[in-house]
Amino acid sequence: MKPATAADRLDVLRILDAAMLETDAPTVDDRIAAGDVIVARSTRTGGVVGALVAVRPDPDRLHVDAVAVRQVRRGEWIGSRLVAAAVDRAESDPAVETVTARFDADLAEFYAALGFAVDGAGADEGRRVGRTRVDGG
Repeated sequence: MKPATAADRLDVLRILDAAMLETDAPTVDDRIAAGDVIVARSTRTGGVVGALVAVRPDPDRLHVDAVAVRQVRRGEWIGSRLVAAAVDRAESDPAVETVTARFDADLAEFYAALGFAVDGAGADEGRRVGRTRVDGG
């Protein structure tokens, strides 16, 4: 798992689009520049097979805005490793105290297994919110 570069932009956008996630190109550009987009690469080809975009809605919070993996690579723990890499990134930033994510209810176990406390916020929309505290810095 590595921070995305400007050269990864199109691959990141394609992966997010294929997963039908709503993240716009200017946000991806901004987050790549900030180092808050993480990519997973194929060990065979070096191509991007998964991407995570994080935003900073508050100075002390990193929020997982989108995470997606190419369909043919799902089930290989790539999404889990991307989220873990985002938490690691937050832990290395002294300003960040919490990592959050908002996700479909069927992903609650996925996030809980990664150490997120999951609550029913947004349950009426079939969504959940997860959060985990980090020791920034």
